Amino acid sequence: MTSNLQRWALRGGAVLGMVVMVAVAVLVAVAVWLWTSQAAMEREIEAQHQRVKRLPAGAAPVAGRAGWQALPLPVQRYLAFAFPSGPGRHVTAEMSMEGRFRRPQTTTFMPTTARQSASSAQPALMFDATTPIVPGIHARVYDAYIDGRMVMQARLLSAVTVLDERSSPLLDRISLRRWLLESPLYPQALLPGGAVAWQAVADDRARAVVRFGGAEASLLARFAPDGALLSFEAEEDGDLGTPYHGSGEHVARSDYRLVDGVRVPMRFVISRRSAGVLHPFWDGRVVRLRLQPPLAAPYTAAPGGAAGA
Repeated sequence: MTSNLQRWALRGGAVLGMVVMVAVAVLVAVAVWLWTSQAAMEREIEAQHQRVKRLPAGAAPVAGRAGWQALPLPVQRYLAFAFPSGPGRHVTAEMSMEGRFRRPQTTTFMPTTARQSASSAQPALMFDATTPIVPGIHARVYDAYIDGRMVMQARLLSAVTVLDERSSPLLDRISLRRWLLESPLYPQALLPGGAVAWQAVADDRARAVVRFGGAEASLLARFAPDGALLSFEAEEDGDLGTPYHGSGEHVARSDYRLVDGVRVPMRFVISRRSAGVLHPFWDGRVVRLRLQPPLAAPYTAAPGGAAGA
């Protein structure tokens, strides 16, 4: 009897040992897969940022009020506000952002950090972000628009693909509008002679129309009396049923700071709009902004949002 119990114990111990070994092997394999998948996505993201940064600078933007006289009056005031010392040359804007983000078709905002690279010389933008989903699980996303074509990816833990959108006429147009919506952060893009044309609307409003790669998008700008661009908004509602926010239909901007001799807004709230109602989804601030080639020192937000060097 004792001998049989000993044999069963030995056999059970051997089975348990095998189960433990298999479990460890599976865990190691999963860990290796996660690590290689995350590393691959980070390489992908960095490659897209570098594509934007390598774009040619193009011709110098139109400088001075004499060259702006054909523009609507609120746009002239905005350009004088944004470029107190003149616009200089086209730039690539590299920025870091932080704030609260709401995923599509959800109501909860989560803390989010993001990076963005954009060219003022031609419509091109790369955005990536990290957003927690539940404790221990995050989403890694990026949205690129380069050479007139977009790509959008979202992966859980940087490994499991949950969204993979590729270039189409509709999505390329939405991404072109996204570049325009973000352009107050690199306002050289809004000067005459580039991809953006302005149309008069009212004393405090003007329509910006961007054309690139056979696509066209527009936004209505609203300006403060001092010239600051307060908001950009689409003139049509969006579809809230899509698995992505796209450009959003409205952005409010504030907290203008002087960076490299250019006034740019550091606070933003980007929203979807349906039936005339705004639904914010990205509420944050720029914590670092660098213009390349550099004209002066980059902007860095100190604790509490004060400007730093």
